[in-house]
Amino acid sequence: MNGFQALGLNDNIVQSVTELGFTTPTPIQEQAIPVLLSGTTDFVGLAQTGTGKTAAFGLPLLQLIEAADKFPQALIVCPTRELCLQITSDLLTFTKHSKGILTEAVYGGASITMQIRNLKRGVQIVVATPGRLIDLIERKAIDLQKVKYVVLDEADEMLNMGFRDDIDFVLKNTINRESIWLFSATMPPMVRAIAKNFMENPKEVTVGKKNSGNANIDHQYAVTLSHHRFEALKRVIDFNPGMYGIIFTRTKADAQDVCEKLAKAGYDIEALHGDLTQQQRDKVMARFRNRSLQLLIATDVAARGIDVDGITHVINYELPDDMEVYTHRSGRTARAGKTGICLSICHTREIYKIRQLEKMINAPFHKVDIPSGKEVCRKQFFHFMDNLSQADISHGEYETYLPDLMEKFKDVSKEEILQRVAALEFNHFLKYYEHAEDLNIKADMRRQDTAGMHLNTGKGRDRSFTKRDNGFTRLFVNLGTKDGFYKASFLQFVLDESNLKKDMLGKIDLREMNTWLEVDKAEAQKMIRAIDGKRFNNRIVRMNEADGGFKRPSDEGASQRGGKRSFSYAKGRK
Repeated sequence: MNGFQALGLNDNIVQSVTELGFTTPTPIQEQAIPVLLSGTTDFVGLAQTGTGKTAAFGLPLLQLIEAADKFPQALIVCPTRELCLQITSDLLTFTKHSKGILTEAVYGGASITMQIRNLKRGVQIVVATPGRLIDLIERKAIDLQKVKYVVLDEADEMLNMGFRDDIDFVLKNTINRESIWLFSATMPPMVRAIAKNFMENPKEVTVGKKNSGNANIDHQYAVTLSHHRFEALKRVIDFNPGMYGIIFTRTKADAQDVCEKLAKAGYDIEALHGDLTQQQRDKVMARFRNRSLQLLIATDVAARGIDVDGITHVINYELPDDMEVYTHRSGRTARAGKTGICLSICHTREIYKIRQLEKMINAPFHKVDIPSGKEVCRKQFFHFMDNLSQADISHGEYETYLPDLMEKFKDVSKEEILQRVAALEFNHFLKYYEHAEDLNIKADMRRQDTAGMHLNTGKGRDRSFTKRDNGFTRLFVNLGTKDGFYKASFLQFVLDESNLKKDMLGKIDLREMNTWLEVDKAEAQKMIRAIDGKRFNNRIVRMNEADGGFKRPSDEGASQRGGKRSFSYAKGRK
């Protein structure tokens, strides 16, 4: 007997699933389907992306739908257009032998007029993104009064994207529903609040531990200085020539910057971020799915809902600010029972985040070294040899050219020919990595960098803030809390004026009269030139290397550098 038939599904649905090649339910399907087939039980399913959640709610939903009734009976709400279309496509394949059940996908970036027209023709299942659904409700283009089943898929993602009010609005307007089915990878407080406010004694099923990661993912991290982050990324890519992966950054500016650098170096890569139109986004995703692109670099918001099989690597160019987001990033690999790697490129200041993640996902993180230049060249060389030995020569008229080749190289040994072929392929690698430095941070550097990280609570100079060789220069600036600054506003001030990125900074020790801050050694002078001598609230700002002594430039020199420009970051920038 097919495993799905044993769960209580009818013959038509089982036949469709069997023809797709599925005979054994996944754990979430095995536990969810019998409960959901009752139709009257509120349900919370916690499982990672790629574990078969769509079938877990889609199959029982199709069995509960009355095909004769041509109005919305089920509403599936999901965070992104990509996931909306994926769910709709899956439901279509599941209904191959179930006649009369129609599904409509409604999402932003497509013609709302066409979507309204299709809804009026009569559909039983609506798959929607929150924004477009609210728009249709306000236009009175969709009637939710007869909706019996509401499915919230990737609930934590929707809440992270700011759809809390939209979800509340939808649930308040499906007053005749019989049940809510909530599926999520994690269970943060906001998701728990929805279950508490709108669900009645929900049946909760957890596959694995709560907030846990996919057991098939190898979680790795490498440690380097912040200004070596890009070079470390490049080495990781070069060391894995067969990689098919997604690189995550925190901001769209970083995504675009890294993409441009890698594309210029010859990598097949595109960026996915919020500045792309829907048409541009679809084009990038189509190229990534058909593997015309080896790499995709994306922000968390832009990557939500991406469902692509076969991704071998997820690389965190920067760890997310919200630790819950890590689960969604890593879940893009190791789907459908396959294995995958999630590698995070970290600075020493971020090691504590790795420890937090280990506890959160209940899985160990393995420290790996950033490959040396020689290791990269060796890996690429053997990859090339494998490709050369496996090259398909069955097509094409190579025999036509063989006599000329034999004549051309009659006095050249086989060994020399192989050397020349290798040189053509590897000269650029050998030259690039000839003098490559070690990007790994040694253990003694980590000990120095983590020394004295506690906050200062006493008066006078903080003993924990002594100079140390951790890749940072310690700067002094004569601004403090008396100038109206707090930590966030001071950070905004120095980043805006210096045009540096946040990860260039280390510890900030904000005092009443002044502040000490750590800045990446390579960028310290840039910050000093940008800020020293400028004016803030009608007085001259002084910034210099803290341990070099406080040197007060003349007012004339300061005026030449900074003029009489005035700032007001603490009370709103002028």
